[in-house]
Amino acid sequence: MARVTKPEDRVTKAHIRIMTSPEFCMFSGVLSIGGVTFTKDIPTACTNGRDVFYNPDFIKTFGNKELVFLVLHENMHKVLQQLTIWNTLFKEDARLANIAADYVVNGQIKDADPDEQVAVMPKCALYDKRYKDMTTKQVFDLLKKNPPMGGQGDKGETLDSHDWEGAQEMGKEEKQELQKQIDHALRQGEILRGKMSGNRHRGVDRLLQPKVNWREQLRDFITSVSKTKDMTSFKRPHRRFVGQDIYMPSMIGESIHKIVVAGDLSGSIDEQTERMFLTEIIKICEDLTPDTVELLWWDTAVQGHEIYSYGEYDTIFQRTKPKGGGGTTVGCVNQFIKDKRLTPDVVIIFTDGYVESDWGGTWTHPTLWAITERDMVSPHGKSIHVTSDNS
Repeated sequence: MARVTKPEDRVTKAHIRIMTSPEFCMFSGVLSIGGVTFTKDIPTACTNGRDVFYNPDFIKTFGNKELVFLVLHENMHKVLQQLTIWNTLFKEDARLANIAADYVVNGQIKDADPDEQVAVMPKCALYDKRYKDMTTKQVFDLLKKNPPMGGQGDKGETLDSHDWEGAQEMGKEEKQELQKQIDHALRQGEILRGKMSGNRHRGVDRLLQPKVNWREQLRDFITSVSKTKDMTSFKRPHRRFVGQDIYMPSMIGESIHKIVVAGDLSGSIDEQTERMFLTEIIKICEDLTPDTVELLWWDTAVQGHEIYSYGEYDTIFQRTKPKGGGGTTVGCVNQFIKDKRLTPDVVIIFTDGYVESDWGGTWTHPTLWAITERDMVSPHGKSIHVTSDNS
């Protein structure tokens, strides 16, 4: 008599297959985030963006490679943080939000494994190559213009269900912790992918890659505000050669000793933008390697003040505690710098641009503004525009 494999064992084997495949090994850490529950209280499978639920009877209808696809599907919802980032779409049209989320997830899985070496897409899954490389919002907007008809044959149903309400029941700190865990897992996954010579994943690249070349921006900005400062400086020798007793000049970006970075966390900043700010802040530290970064989180007042030294920048994702949610008064950052007698070489402000009309008054230190709204420009320092583009 053939041995019947338990659904729990089959899902565990699917996890192992994902973790050992070059196509999807970068998601190994994400698989361990949240809980996995088997229950007949749901018809198919479900996630709230952290925990995953499977109906054991539903699992029985899948072959092994199809089950791998289903497991990837649930965890890609987690990777892209769709249920927390795009809850506004769910509130606008729940059905279209569900469909858009599945189109994006299924498309990214299929793109990563086009020959179905690891995962086979179930026949009931939504897929349309027209949505290749689109975000959930972009697909949603297209679906609004041409809503799909109801019924499976018209691509009107999704592979699983999505617990949008459960995602919103998480508190702000829970969501922030989940974001940190996912970001950390993906960065560790990228290291594993490199060791296994795995395939790059465009969806992950879009999440982790910054939008700004900060070395170039800071070099151009500081050169413009300090005409007498040369592009190279012996003020701080280049770190790469000091150990060899060779003293080479460092580029201007590498001769920055202290940076103050201030992130706007007022009520108008959504979770997607907050995540983008944090990604850019990490990249600033990695690119410029200053001696010290003083990170400020603010709304109408500076709500958080964190200090990181050279060698600690890879811990920011785990250690930072973003705080805010109130109104917007960027002048609080200016006053905080004066009150604490901070002496940064440059101040970088992340904001959507909806600040007081004088943009915080007169700024003593060179100030670079990273603004999400393209029609907003600060009268002080230099303004650049950044955008968030999560799936």
